Amino acid sequence: MIYNQTVFESFIYQDENRDPRLEAIAAKVLASERITPEEGLILYSDASLGFLGSLANAVRERKNGKTTYFNRNFHIEPTNICVFTCNFCSYSRMLKEKEEGWELSLDQMLDLVKKYKGQPVTEVHIVGGVHPKMNLDFFIRLLKEIRMLRPDLHIKGFTAVELHYMFRKAKVNIEEGLRLMKSAGLDSLPGGGAEIFDEEIRSKICADKCNADEWLEIHETAHKLGMHSNATMLYGHIEDYSHRIHHMERLRQLQDVTGGFNTFIPLKFRNKGNDMSHVPEVSVVEDLKNYAVSRIYLDNFSHVKAYWPMIGRNTAQLSQAFGVDDLDGTIDDSTKIYSMAGAEDQNPALSTEQLVELIRESGRRPIERDTLYNVIKDYSEELSQ
Repeated sequence: MIYNQTVFESFIYQDENRDPRLEAIAAKVLASERITPEEGLILYSDASLGFLGSLANAVRERKNGKTTYFNRNFHIEPTNICVFTCNFCSYSRMLKEKEEGWELSLDQMLDLVKKYKGQPVTEVHIVGGVHPKMNLDFFIRLLKEIRMLRPDLHIKGFTAVELHYMFRKAKVNIEEGLRLMKSAGLDSLPGGGAEIFDEEIRSKICADKCNADEWLEIHETAHKLGMHSNATMLYGHIEDYSHRIHHMERLRQLQDVTGGFNTFIPLKFRNKGNDMSHVPEVSVVEDLKNYAVSRIYLDNFSHVKAYWPMIGRNTAQLSQAFGVDDLDGTIDDSTKIYSMAGAEDQNPALSTEQLVELIRESGRRPIERDTLYNVIKDYSEELSQ
């Protein structure tokens, strides 16, 4: 194995407690060799936070240098009415709870797009509850109207859970449904709805929605049609480290086949206002550990994202030293999914200037990107002028 001995020694234990298993894992990672699920579990269970951070940062900088990406985006959340009853969800409401829910009309959603006329946003992110009346035809019309209003806007929309329900109700298969949506203007898929792939855990937290195989099939099909997507993992609830590794292993295997995932986004379980409020939230230390192991394990993913509205700006800053190279976007207070669950940031909006400063304060290079990680502007160049 070939690796930089100086870098290797910089984060291997400097005392009598050196663990040969961790040294072997570090040597493999620095030599760009893939670690096994068993080694991933060792990292979760036995590695110190400092060790994980140093190793994850080495991977991060090998892939992306000092760069931290962000984009200018806004969200459309068509509804929080949902036919599914996920125990961890604080966002959705059933049809009988309409007084606590919302259903946006087509015109209301298009008005949100019009609000950004002339502004340099590059992406609209469309996700929401699974409403029985918002069907495939409805959303195809929405996509076409958005494309007419803003042909330059990248439309990232609809979790695999939403798509699975839409396609099943319309009696089309996955490929047919995705082709229809792509033709209407859909460019890529977000990563939501993955939760944890282990079926025993899913049966306890989200039993009635699409299963892991169906989620993976939808993303694989999208990739084969030339559409990129993101991947997520909901962590910090009733799962254990083996479930996290199993989840990432399935993602890693699919990425080997298609190469279609843009980024991996660990999503922290928040316990406010849901049926799992008795489950305590994990610490910031656990958050950072999870980012680091994710970065190390998912060797074929180019990017790991920290969704700052969920974990807060301070933890997002810290995460950049634990493998994270993307902080999502400006958001413009256009999402309620995590604020309703008690996320750190209750009014999620950052200006471009604020995001740039947040990244710079961490000693990183701020790069505005589009959805597919093409560079729009290098803000570090302003420092040298």
